[in-house]
Amino acid sequence: MLVPSCGLSVWESATNTLPANGPAAQAHDAITILCVDDHPLFLEGIGTVISEQRDMRIVGTAATAAEAVRQFSALRPSVLLLDMRLPDASGLVALRTILGHFPEARVVMLTTYGGDFEIQQALESGAFGYMLKNCDHEELVTVIRAVHSGRKHVPSEVAQTLARHLGTETLTEREIQVLSEVAEGTQNQDIARRLSISQDTVKSHLRHILDKLGAKDRAQALAIAIRRGIIRL
Repeated sequence: MLVPSCGLSVWESATNTLPANGPAAQAHDAITILCVDDHPLFLEGIGTVISEQRDMRIVGTAATAAEAVRQFSALRPSVLLLDMRLPDASGLVALRTILGHFPEARVVMLTTYGGDFEIQQALESGAFGYMLKNCDHEELVTVIRAVHSGRKHVPSEVAQTLARHLGTETLTEREIQVLSEVAEGTQNQDIARRLSISQDTVKSHLRHILDKLGAKDRAQALAIAIRRGIIRL
């Protein structure tokens, strides 16, 4: 439930073989694309759209975050389309790992959900763009071309979501851990035991969570956190 932070140790097997930074070797001038998503039908749809573009081609696909790291290392695509939520880890982990070794990578995050917390994390981590999966075909190829040319892109509806929460306090990692435990129905004393903190500290974190989210109780705080992408069930 907690959005994972970038733990490179998770990817040692994938990153130990990453080559040193350097320009990607391209076979020709086409925009090469690596698409990472665990839904075959979505990958097929992306492939159909890209195949109709004379200046683009898909050079690889992947279904997990670890696979994304390995494939990017091997293929060095012009643009990486990366799903935010993958079966083995958050796409944020793959994003941060790839950018840690290839800071020039141009990554567009894909998601069905527009919660501001995950969007902000992706953009702050270095993503060039963020797209909702329900975008139309024309927008998709326009964004790929824009990101390839070095321009960043955030859809207007996503930008509006970010603007609504601009300047608001964000939850700390510990507060997110506490809220995630609450989402699982864990009682205060058990939260304290699991996180090795006192019950008074748990109560203090909960007060701060309610204040920061503008919630009147735990249930409302959970609803807000899920809607914003701070936690997920």
